[in-house]
Amino acid sequence: MEENEIYYAYEMVYDRAEVPESDTECVGFDKAYIQDYMAAYNEAFYPMRKALDIEPYNWYSEESAVLEKAADTYMLIRDGMLIGAVACYGNEIDDLFVKASEQGQGYGRKLLLWGMNHIREKNDDPITLHVAAWNQGALRLYESIGFAVRNKERIK
Repeated sequence: MEENEIYYAYEMVYDRAEVPESDTECVGFDKAYIQDYMAAYNEAFYPMRKALDIEPYNWYSEESAVLEKAADTYMLIRDGMLIGAVACYGNEIDDLFVKASEQGQGYGRKLLLWGMNHIREKNDDPITLHVAAWNQGALRLYESIGFAVRNKERIK
């Protein structure tokens, strides 16, 4: 990737009606985990926001900001611990993250597939998401599931 390429974000689309099965269960946002959610979210996105100089580097500092999106946010919890989360806004997947200590174990794929299946319960319209070019791991994951880049825009 060229140096300037990191300053782009891709809009990606999954336009197939069939979605691979999900072998996990997420639950609606649970306020008991709000501090864990904020810490894990900030930890997951801090490196990208810092590298791209997107301020604030830690997005969540107020619980009220999290609660504004809670109705569309779903958590993956194992043994009483928050593993990660995904938000589904209509047909858009957003705010997908895995706690840093749990990364590399396939949870990102599990959350993505869960979110896609959740959306498919409502309709067969294309599913969209946005990913920074900087986040090559996420980009590879999305492409491996069948998402394709539809649009590219400069972040800064």
